[in-house]
Amino acid sequence: MDPNSFANIPYVLQSHVDFVLAADFEAKVLSGSVTITAEVMQATNTFILDTRDLTITSATLIAPEEKELTFTLAEPHKAFGAALTIDLGSEIEAGTKLKVKIAYSTSPDASAIQWLEPSQTAEKTHPYLFTQCQAIHARSMYPTQDSCAAKITYTGKITVPTGLTALMSATRDGDDGDVDGKTTFNFKQPVNMAPYLVALAIGKLSSKEIGPRSNVWCEASMLEAAAYEFGSTEIYLKTAEEILGPYEWGTYDILMLPPSFPYGGMENPQLTFATPTLLAGDRSNANVVAHEIVHSWCGNLVTNKYWTDFWLNEGFTVFNERKIVARVHGQEEADLHSLLGHNALQSTIELFGESNQLTNLVTNLDGIDPDDAFSRVPYEKGYHFLLYLEKLAGGPTKFEPFQREWIQKNKFQTVTSYDFRDFYVANFPSVEVDWEKWLKTPGMPLESFQFDDKLASAYVALAKKWRETGGVDASLKDIEGWPAKQVEGMVLTLLSGESLPSEVLERLGSVYNIASSKNSEIRFAWYKLGIAAEYAPILQPACDFLLEQGRMKFVRPLYRALHASKMGKEKAIELFQANKDIYHGICRAMVSKDLGLA
Repeated sequence: MDPNSFANIPYVLQSHVDFVLAADFEAKVLSGSVTITAEVMQATNTFILDTRDLTITSATLIAPEEKELTFTLAEPHKAFGAALTIDLGSEIEAGTKLKVKIAYSTSPDASAIQWLEPSQTAEKTHPYLFTQCQAIHARSMYPTQDSCAAKITYTGKITVPTGLTALMSATRDGDDGDVDGKTTFNFKQPVNMAPYLVALAIGKLSSKEIGPRSNVWCEASMLEAAAYEFGSTEIYLKTAEEILGPYEWGTYDILMLPPSFPYGGMENPQLTFATPTLLAGDRSNANVVAHEIVHSWCGNLVTNKYWTDFWLNEGFTVFNERKIVARVHGQEEADLHSLLGHNALQSTIELFGESNQLTNLVTNLDGIDPDDAFSRVPYEKGYHFLLYLEKLAGGPTKFEPFQREWIQKNKFQTVTSYDFRDFYVANFPSVEVDWEKWLKTPGMPLESFQFDDKLASAYVALAKKWRETGGVDASLKDIEGWPAKQVEGMVLTLLSGESLPSEVLERLGSVYNIASSKNSEIRFAWYKLGIAAEYAPILQPACDFLLEQGRMKFVRPLYRALHASKMGKEKAIELFQANKDIYHGICRAMVSKDLGLA
């Protein structure tokens, strides 16, 4: 059973959803209906769905017969919402196909939906809506079996004010034209996917082709910058196909969202959501797109059955993202990403505690909101485990065909860690792996790997020189030709030692143009370095950065760093309390916990 869902999946299993929804920007609600197609797996007289803060108006059985149904909403659980129990009227036999239509509306405070005022967008002329359903927020957007184990296909009819465009994680199927100032956009998604991958965005959007199967969408003022930044999308797609097999989804578009989007990217099928913090002007953050592309296979096509096995989504994705980076940009750069990822994993485990079971690959999420367990662990520890398994299997020439076979066998389905174990053992019967120890031991990976540290050695040496000399003879030539990740690595290396004096930080920021960098990863590292050193001139730029964007990768650690500093302790609380409404609900809730406000 899914520990994070109320759904009675052993008895009834959904397979398809038809959305008919209208967006009301004044009331900040979506209203309409979903019609859920499901199959009775064991005889039952109830159909139980997940909800959170939904107003349910009616439930109607459409098939096998048509009749009105009664329903009850349970008392809400803080993390998991409220179970919606629909009384089917009588016991229905196993094998029966059901269709149930539920009329409902969302709450203005729905955790999956962010409603933006025109002032919060780039153009500042029209309102905007976007959703973020991972991990268990789909239940606040629509009543559903909000479990990865209950995959669906879907259609959508979304009505919006004329002049705005609606997009979903599906194939666009035209619109019905202007009717009384409203336009209805139609969508269809024929590929089986988890409920958390349903996505919706509405805004004044423009698009530009960036490849034979790809468009970038965003507000008009950002379009050219976004089209340039994501210009390598088709190269990444083709490289992913070489490694993982055919791309099953048809089109691959990218939507550049407003700054409050809480993640770097979200792998919604056919429509990756991306943060504007990726816009550096030099494609230096394009690996995030490679990561989201890989999710088209690892996570979207083959999905972890429960959030307890999240490493099956993210570990496989990082593993193959770095294979793409190696093929496109070279092994040295891929190894640099691996080294920085390893460092991030160490920091994460220090934060959680090395004995915390949430640093296992397979976690126990009984009573725990998956958002509270989110960290770099499934990404980087999962990556290390797959490197280990690849090495034991005989290297990439043996492991990559095995991985393609795993994907082909399990596409459109959900899997557990033990499904993967059994498949690996069947293919490599002579290989000995202590699966339980790898999957259930907290802390750092059981085996470490040596990566090519040529690029890392250069930034470590430069950081050491700065510590020894204070950078008195430094010049821009020191970092000539360096990729952005190398500059970021140098700043992070300086963060790991004693705080630098203010005059050295001032020199470092100006000589290498770090203080004026447009690269969000470099800015983030720079602000952390300055805050740790109580460097007063960095306080205002760091606060500005916190208000420019809502990406949790940056926002949460910076608020924590400010709150832990002398100069920023009160400022962190004051800044967040005054501006918390600019952040997505997921981000707002997590920062509140980080600052001890919730």
